[in-house]
Amino acid sequence: MKVRRAPMRPRVLYLSFYFPPSRASGVYRARATANHLAAKGWDVTACAAPLDFLYNVIGSVDEELTATIDPRVSVERPSLNQFAWNKDLRQYGRFRGSMPVLAQKLYNLSQDRGFPENYASWGLNAVARGLKLHARNRFDVVLATGNPFASFGAAWLFSRITGVPYVVDYRDSWTLDLFTDSPAFPDGHPAWQWEKRILGGAATSVFVNEALRGWHAERYPRVADRMMVVPNGWDADLLTSSPGDRPTDRTRPLSFDYLGTMTSKQPVKELAEAWTRARRHPDLADAELNIHGHLGFFRNAHHDLRQRLGLPPEEGDDPAGFEGPDLGIRYRGPVSKTEVARVYEESDVLVFLAGGGRYVTSGKIFEYMATGRPIVSVHAPGIAAKDVLAGYPLWFNADSLDVDAVAHTMVQAGKAARDLTPEQRAVARRHADGFTRDGLLAPLEERMRSLVRRPLPAPGSEG
Repeated sequence: MKVRRAPMRPRVLYLSFYFPPSRASGVYRARATANHLAAKGWDVTACAAPLDFLYNVIGSVDEELTATIDPRVSVERPSLNQFAWNKDLRQYGRFRGSMPVLAQKLYNLSQDRGFPENYASWGLNAVARGLKLHARNRFDVVLATGNPFASFGAAWLFSRITGVPYVVDYRDSWTLDLFTDSPAFPDGHPAWQWEKRILGGAATSVFVNEALRGWHAERYPRVADRMMVVPNGWDADLLTSSPGDRPTDRTRPLSFDYLGTMTSKQPVKELAEAWTRARRHPDLADAELNIHGHLGFFRNAHHDLRQRLGLPPEEGDDPAGFEGPDLGIRYRGPVSKTEVARVYEESDVLVFLAGGGRYVTSGKIFEYMATGRPIVSVHAPGIAAKDVLAGYPLWFNADSLDVDAVAHTMVQAGKAARDLTPEQRAVARRHADGFTRDGLLAPLEERMRSLVRRPLPAPGSEG
């Protein structure tokens, strides 16, 4: 009698440059996606950035985040040509050291004639690594997330060689500048041709909000029916405690908290000025604004941001430009993703600071809502995050970057924090329940499963 073999688990090659221990803003979506697919029974192989690039070039890591990756996820780290980042003459090879101008011209030519991104070599090496793995055990789907968008190019090339369908996840925008709401490249730039080619071949393209999906659908109408929205969400496994349950202590100074990486693209100066004015109100006279996280994604980015916040310089910094009284702003330093629940438990009001315009949602806002805390907005009016926050009952939004208007909402949020009841917190958390990562990723997993061209075990089984 012939024995029927059980269906094998579906296999996915996940092209995600920024993957733990990276602390880039998009790494949390990548982490959650890999874990979700593994939990649903997928055999996941993630191609990520080389560790020497994360540690030695950009110096941007959160080692504790690595422990939160599902142990069933296999991680590969293809190499990257670091020509664009290497500025140390002592590390130049013989050719670049003796003919630097020619070396630069040849590198520029490779960008013009090949894939127009400094990460192109990583994309090619990811394809080579993927093909070796594919020869041993075939992949069913390729999923690529950008940025960098060399991952998209790699997915396209891998599919051209193997016929494996691919999905591209725009956790960021490639050809749209989110901070100016205008095209990121001039007409005729090769990025436009590559994007059209990649979207034309993709089985599905994914966007974090409807505004971004609509912009791309208008530009690429022939593939609009293959576009879908998968919002960011909050990670239930990293908020295992119940932030918001601490009783209100009316004698304790209020704590306003921003958690995340702060960058020069955000309205940092407006935040500091609005906070200064808000503290003139007697209810906030002794309140503190605590900044938790990194100041900038790259080394040495913190000097300018400290000055914008009115913080005193660190030891070894140039003290020029720092004058004035204590503003009640405290920089608390980096916080591992595994420790964010503790920060939320000690907070009274969360500050949503965001740069950009109508296409920006920000992944942090989902986590903020899950705490059941008052949230005060400091961003330009009309950003996409308003569609998520609109139903949150503890949202305080000036809908403006006018510092007086923002200061007024800070005072309102402080009063709400003083008077907050457990019932109000419970209602606020219920709004966030619909935005867990697993719930929001379910349609993407279902779409990927539909692309597999062979019998599969039931979702969540080991096969």
